[in-house]
Amino acid sequence: MAENNMTLITTVLPIALGIIMLGLGLSLTLEDFRRVLRGPKAVLLALITQMVVLPVVAVLLSLFFSLPPDLAIGMMILAASPGGATANLFSHLAHGDVALNLTLTAVNSLLSIVTLPLIVNFSVSFFSDRDQTLGMMFQKFAEVFAIVVLPVAVGMFIRSRRKSLADSLDKTVRIFSFAFLLAIIVGALIKDWKTVAEFLPQVGGAVLAFNLLSLGFGYGLPKLFRIEDRQATAIAMEVGIHNGALAMFVAIAILGSVTMATPAAIYSLLMLLTAGIAAWLLRA
Repeated sequence: MAENNMTLITTVLPIALGIIMLGLGLSLTLEDFRRVLRGPKAVLLALITQMVVLPVVAVLLSLFFSLPPDLAIGMMILAASPGGATANLFSHLAHGDVALNLTLTAVNSLLSIVTLPLIVNFSVSFFSDRDQTLGMMFQKFAEVFAIVVLPVAVGMFIRSRRKSLADSLDKTVRIFSFAFLLAIIVGALIKDWKTVAEFLPQVGGAVLAFNLLSLGFGYGLPKLFRIEDRQATAIAMEVGIHNGALAMFVAIAILGSVTMATPAAIYSLLMLLTAGIAAWLLRA
């Protein structure tokens, strides 16, 4: 089962994420990024929410729901895994500021080289008596960064040279990307359904609460600080949608535990529904 998951996570999923990022690049120009960098408040607020607020929320929920150690550690791995291509896709669907999402994804990918090991190591020592640590995984995060940045650059290049082609490809790639990602996540859950079903009663409530609180903080805090709607929507998606694939990779490949991957697997399914509803509400 773990081997099947790793084949999916390391081979098929990066292809899907690359296609999604290519589609997003088709709708972006350099001016989008210049505009984001002229207003850094949104970036700083999103990073603080992602790196500080959400890990605290995950700890409190793990204690409130009295999660067993491995499931609590899995929650923390999920909280420490930043938003990725999926967040960018849902922001695109919700008419959020995708350039802001991409900026946050790029910065988060770099910061996570340090923050993810720190948070995971804390959770392992806090929730269990394991003598296990997570290293700096530079190579893995370089791969994640490449999957995010390079396809976007290709998409932006196509738009800069052939705007009409980019416009015609945009909708098709967007629909294909969502369908492909949905199929991959559902396929992974079907393969691990026995594990998911076993732990769903224990961790399902905590995962759903974490998902909803992430989306709530992601949208509510920016509005509280008077950040405009499109950027608030982008932050809600970036903060509210975590990289479940990365979380499963860390749990299975680095820490050797399918149980720790269960919160991310359940979250990946629930997130499609909650993020879809949030995108529809924020788009209206």
